[in-house]
Order: sequence, then C-alpha cells, then structure tokens
Amino acid sequence: MKRKRKNRGQDSAGVHVWLVFMKAFQALLPHAAGSIKRTELGDSDFRVLEVLLNKGPLPVNTIGPKVWLTPGSISVAVDRVVRKGLVSRRDHPDDRRVRRVELTPKGRALITRGFGEHAAAMETAVSVLSKNERLILLRLLKKLGKHAARTRK
Repeated sequence: MKRKRKNRGQDSAGVHVWLVFMKAFQALLPHAAGSIKRTELGDSDFRVLEVLLNKGPLPVNTIGPKVWLTPGSISVAVDRVVRKGLVSRRDHPDDRRVRRVELTPKGRALITRGFGEHAAAMETAVSVLSKNERLILLRLLKKLGKHAARTRK
C-alpha cells in the first residue's frame, strides 16, 4: 500500500522550515566564499575588514561579536591583519585604556574593492527575489532569529 505524501511545498513543520533554510544557506555559501576567496583574505580577516569599513574604527572587544569570533580568535585575527598592514591599533581619543582598530589606506583599498565584488556576487545570488520579496524575507528571518535566540535551551 502506497503512503500518501504531503505536498512538500505546503509542509510548514518546523523541521521542514529548518531543512529548507539550511539548503538555501548551503546554496548561497559558494557565492559568498568565492567572492571572499578572490580577495586573497581568509574568511575571518575579510569579516574584520568589512566591519571596519562599514562601522569605522572599533575596539577589538566590539569587533569580535560583530563577526562571530571569540575573544581569543578576534585577537589572533586582528594581529594577523596588523601584520599584513591592513589595520592599525590606535589609542582611543577619549579613553587611553581603549585601543581601537582602524583600516590603513592599504586595508581600505583592499576591502573597498573586495566588498564591492562580494556585494555584486551576493546581488547575483539573490536576484531571483524582487525588492518586496527581499524585504519580506529579511523581516521574517529577523523575527525567526530573535525568537530562536530568546527561546534557546
């Protein structure tokens, strides 16, 4: 006897939402990874430079959570991009206890070009969605993420 299968497009079970989300995420990863690889930076170095490009100079302990790196990992990542001459550490103008990380001209040039290429690659990857569909998706993903963070066990 054949089992009647649910129409997968109508399956709204939590596990199905998770599976579809993960498949979409896995399909998007090569687009992101390829554009990052072309910068000749590692993933964490790219993320550090990108946050500095978009947020400006920041203390090391502020960068870590923004780029999903632990305190130990962010220190190693910052040391690495300092050695490459892409960022520098500077005293905070208002608090001598705080050292801020900022892009050097070399780092700014590299991440400006690299981020532009990355943004274009991601634009191509999501081009199937209209502006309205993107806004709906963003709103729903934020809602889902906030709820998942609040209810985590």
